[in-house]
Amino acid sequence: MAAGENPYVARFRRKFGSEDEMGRYVAALYDVLAATIGADKLVLRAGKMNALKMMRSDALPDRICALQRLVFEDPTLERVTGRANSRRVIGEIEEHLADLIAQKSVEDSIDRKINSKMIERHQDYLKDLKLEALREDTGPETPATQKKLEELDQLGGRGLAASALQLLRPQALKEVVGQEAAVRSLMAKISSPYPQHVILYGPPGVGKTTVARLALEVAKSRAYTPFKKDAPFVEASGTTLRWDPRETTNPLLGSVHDPIYQGSRREFAESGIPEPKLGLVTRAHGGVLFIDEIGEMDPMQQTKLLKVLEDKKVTFESSYYDESAPNVPAYIKRLFSEGAPADFILIGATTREPADIDPAIRSRCAEVYFEPLTQSQIVSIVNGAIKRLGAKAARGVSQLIASYTIEGRKAVQIVADAYGHALYRTHSKAPGVTIAEEDVRDVVQSGRLVQHTLVKARAAREIGKTFGLGVLHYLGSIIEIEAVAFGASAQGKGSVRFNDAAGAMAKDSVFNAAAVLRAVTGLDTANYDLHINVIGGGNIDGPSAGLAIFLALYSALTKTPLPQDVAMTGELSIQGKVRPVGGIIEKLYAARQAGMRAILVPKENIHEIDRSLAGIDVIPISSIEQAFKVLTLHKKSTRRTNRGRRSSSARP
Repeated sequence: MAAGENPYVARFRRKFGSEDEMGRYVAALYDVLAATIGADKLVLRAGKMNALKMMRSDALPDRICALQRLVFEDPTLERVTGRANSRRVIGEIEEHLADLIAQKSVEDSIDRKINSKMIERHQDYLKDLKLEALREDTGPETPATQKKLEELDQLGGRGLAASALQLLRPQALKEVVGQEAAVRSLMAKISSPYPQHVILYGPPGVGKTTVARLALEVAKSRAYTPFKKDAPFVEASGTTLRWDPRETTNPLLGSVHDPIYQGSRREFAESGIPEPKLGLVTRAHGGVLFIDEIGEMDPMQQTKLLKVLEDKKVTFESSYYDESAPNVPAYIKRLFSEGAPADFILIGATTREPADIDPAIRSRCAEVYFEPLTQSQIVSIVNGAIKRLGAKAARGVSQLIASYTIEGRKAVQIVADAYGHALYRTHSKAPGVTIAEEDVRDVVQSGRLVQHTLVKARAAREIGKTFGLGVLHYLGSIIEIEAVAFGASAQGKGSVRFNDAAGAMAKDSVFNAAAVLRAVTGLDTANYDLHINVIGGGNIDGPSAGLAIFLALYSALTKTPLPQDVAMTGELSIQGKVRPVGGIIEKLYAARQAGMRAILVPKENIHEIDRSLAGIDVIPISSIEQAFKVLTLHKKSTRRTNRGRRSSSARP
């Protein structure tokens, strides 16, 4: 090839040398183009490119120009002259035609794959249609789902008998022991044409849940109440009703499951429709929503519940909701526009103090207090449980069980466990088996139970020991306080030592007692080393032990014996006055449980006690002088008892 010669020209010179050979080559290129794009399309393109006349021309340059216009799809191209230029143009045509053939080949390959996929999809679609038709005739079941259903049926057929707690639970309000006043109060609030929301306070295991459930059944039977026969009783636990800041789920109030992200149903997720999920407040519509341990609820959840109580409905919101969308079901439109109904009566139960409940909720609820159970009431519950089991009990079994708990539910559990031990021990059939003390001892040992009240009253006197009274979560307790006094090693260098675990208010009571002691006896406590001890190291969070601490110190310094069957409560001022305290009812029950003969209470608290039902000598006092007088009279009574005579109660 000569220097500067076009490569196309050199190639065609090698392929053909004469014009006839070039003409045949051009005709072959026409055939290739027609085969590539199709003869019909070739004619149409020739018309658009103004090349029909040139295609039929006898002149080779015209046919080459027409071919060039058809391949490059450019009607402005002009014919070339000269053999060298013709060869160059043919070379360019050949290159572009090769590209067209390659592109056509790729397109054909892709079209074949597309057609294949379309055929597969069509077959799958036909298969789905056939399966859907089969489901319409035979349902959605398959052999695998049928097997799972059979397994569930088998599991359902293996159900055990009802639990002992269900069997032994009271079935009527008259069977509830020790809560007559609370039951009357609750029924007055629920069984009414205008029922109220109620909060039940009291220690655990005294029947709050059972009474709430039975109260609704009684209310439904009375024509003047708004409760229908099918009014629901929906029960929830405040410990599990947590507020989710993301609002993705709320079992109490309900929530919105947005498509894709939060698991709305498939048909809704595919169409982008948010799905509201109804909560417990809507399930309880027309009935009672009972929330056990309502004091454990999150404060934010309590606030949201308050909004529902006011509106009597729950509203839903979602950024995915489009009111104008045509594919939104009518019930979802109604939930978003009107909300879900939630008109119910709230009954909350708690072992916490009223201060732990949202004040706004408390202001909308009546309050009912359940009493602690006495030992005799626990014995009655135990005897009733034994009777329901169809069993018998040896002498002393009921009292033994009652000594280990003041909760009715726990007492029933001990009965059920002892019943099982008796069956295992005797290998006898269930009806008529006798529960022995050894069965209860087995339950106590395996359950690591301890007697509820370890402190018991004694008809004796001791120096430097008194019994105070405390209360925690509506349960009263006996506080043993003891004191000793020693002469200080140096005049005026005495010290006062008190439990480090005791609360700050209790320590203040010690200093108040020391001031009153000096005023009453004339003794300077700075000349003594005083040690006050709370047996068991309890944390006394309050001033109500002031009177008991003073009397223990007074007894230790003056060597005056104090009766060990008298408990006391009251705040002591530095003027020797006995001030009122809280938790009187619970403290009274604790004194009765310990077998105390009398209890000293502040005079201002006496109106809280129904003395005819107290079962213990309740003595009101307002000063230290009155306490001295009462204890002196009880001293004489105790001496008469020691001489074998019957003691009599004394009053100030």
